[in-house]
Amino acid sequence: MAKGEVTVGILGLGVVGGGLFQILSDNADDIEQRVGAPVRVARVADNDWDRERDVQVPEQLRTTDAAEVYAADDVDIVVETIGGTDAALEFVLGAIQAGKSVVTSNKELVAKHGSEILDAASAQGVDVEFEGAVGGTIPIIRVLKESLEANRIQEVVGILNGTTNFILTRMTEESMPFETALGEAQKLGYAEADPTNDIEGIDPMYKIAILAAIAFGGRVDIDRIYTEGISKIAPVDIEYAEEMGYAIKLLAVAKREDEGIELRVHPALVPKSHPLATVNGVFNAVWVVGDACDQVMLYGRGAGGLPTGSAVAGDVIDCARNLLAGCAGRVLCTCRGALDIKPIEHVRTRTYVRMRVQDRPGVLGTIATIFGQEGVSIHSVVQRAGIDELAEIVWIMHEGLEQNLRSALGALGQLGMVDEICSVIRVVE
Repeated sequence: MAKGEVTVGILGLGVVGGGLFQILSDNADDIEQRVGAPVRVARVADNDWDRERDVQVPEQLRTTDAAEVYAADDVDIVVETIGGTDAALEFVLGAIQAGKSVVTSNKELVAKHGSEILDAASAQGVDVEFEGAVGGTIPIIRVLKESLEANRIQEVVGILNGTTNFILTRMTEESMPFETALGEAQKLGYAEADPTNDIEGIDPMYKIAILAAIAFGGRVDIDRIYTEGISKIAPVDIEYAEEMGYAIKLLAVAKREDEGIELRVHPALVPKSHPLATVNGVFNAVWVVGDACDQVMLYGRGAGGLPTGSAVAGDVIDCARNLLAGCAGRVLCTCRGALDIKPIEHVRTRTYVRMRVQDRPGVLGTIATIFGQEGVSIHSVVQRAGIDELAEIVWIMHEGLEQNLRSALGALGQLGMVDEICSVIRVVE
């Protein structure tokens, strides 16, 4: 580290990397005052300097060689914002081996390889920070690791994907079909051309894996996280939910139970009385329950260059302070082995089920009997006339085992009187 300043190398000048560069440039004087020394971008690597950007990087800082950045003697902190895992993992581990502190906003990288990265950092005595990987501008990782670390965390529930929250908001406010709302999100730049990671719940799955590892002190096998997206949600489901006093949100849930940890991502009916039900548009929110803090909620913009760049810049400042104080590497991985994650079949939830059935006497009673035989208790039922001699029935179930509901729905699927099981959505109280 050069005397009197801390230098930063940025890998990838996309949306987040560009936002970070802008923040470190525009707020340089304030950051210097808060750190106690200038924090200067010394090098930036990107594989395409011809594409249009909102920020202008001086020619002398540019390179297309990531190794040139993380191996450079004049770089103290390496920031990875390229995304993906293969090249990103190589670059991050290379930076750590070169004795650099690392900041990353790469949720997939941290969810899949966080333990390997943190172990390498511990061995080298350098910092690794990743606030920007979850929740954009929401400082949830620092809150869990510092502000709430004396708590035994019981539950973390979040709206962790701005794209899906925007889509569900538009479907709710304008009665839009899913495909129309998705198209609007793509047009506005909230959704990628290939939106699979967002709409199928993969993005929030990575994020809840990270939060669960921190909250519960164990490593997470992401293949054991039940993940379901919003592509099957219909406007009529939102209408029914509204009538019953609920909003539909894509939730990421991490919950401590006696039998193990629940980790799941899926749409859910959320009571309108709950603060998460009022989180709309591209905003994110995280609800935390701890034994001492009781209930805490954090809310803010979940994506974008400046919001995520703000979180990344905060990590850079933290690393810079540690370097200046000579205490880099003081925060170690606190995981105590793998978390025992419950299979989704063993999770207990309430459920909303919408189906179309033959509109004739005895059908409702037969279906209710099958639910009862499979151990599924009915809370309420609404039947509406349909078309072509079909009726639409909406059931709300009491809390019960997921495997019992699945068994009942499997049996109902064999009945000639059930035309289609249209929607199965969990209810979160």
